[in-house]
Amino acid sequence: KLEKHCGSVNGAAAEDSCHSKQQDGEDKTADRFTFSAEPTVEDIRRMQAEFTDERDWNQFHQPRNLLLAMVGEVGEVSELFQWRGEVAEGLPDWTDSEREHLAHELSDVLIYLVELAEKCRVDLPQAVLRKMALNRLKYPASKVHGSAKKYTEYED
Repeated sequence: KLEKHCGSVNGAAAEDSCHSKQQDGEDKTADRFTFSAEPTVEDIRRMQAEFTDERDWNQFHQPRNLLLAMVGEVGEVSELFQWRGEVAEGLPDWTDSEREHLAHELSDVLIYLVELAEKCRVDLPQAVLRKMALNRLKYPASKVHGSAKKYTEYED
């Protein structure tokens, strides 16, 4: 039997941070990070479209250019992790300034990804649902639990 466990998100109480908790006390998701509900992917798409329109940048924002810009931003994220070795979840050894720099670079990646999806007419939220369904078929939990093998390496 499950009960709801509601906590806080980034120090602030939030209804969306409720997780299921087993009555035996084991809660595998209580400490899991959650995103805020807003802005939505559509909100981000709209904000970026307005930003681009205001600057007359659509002439430069073709799919190839957006992809290359996104790859460049991924490189900037990579630089933040370079030479650090393994980094613990939550980045406990990072300064607030380093975390903010990472937030900026990850935001750049997301913004370019959303705009690239828009230009390619890919509905990202729906694509994610379809992809997760495929992944569940390729990687059934009962077969792959605790293993990092590729789906082609599993025997039936």
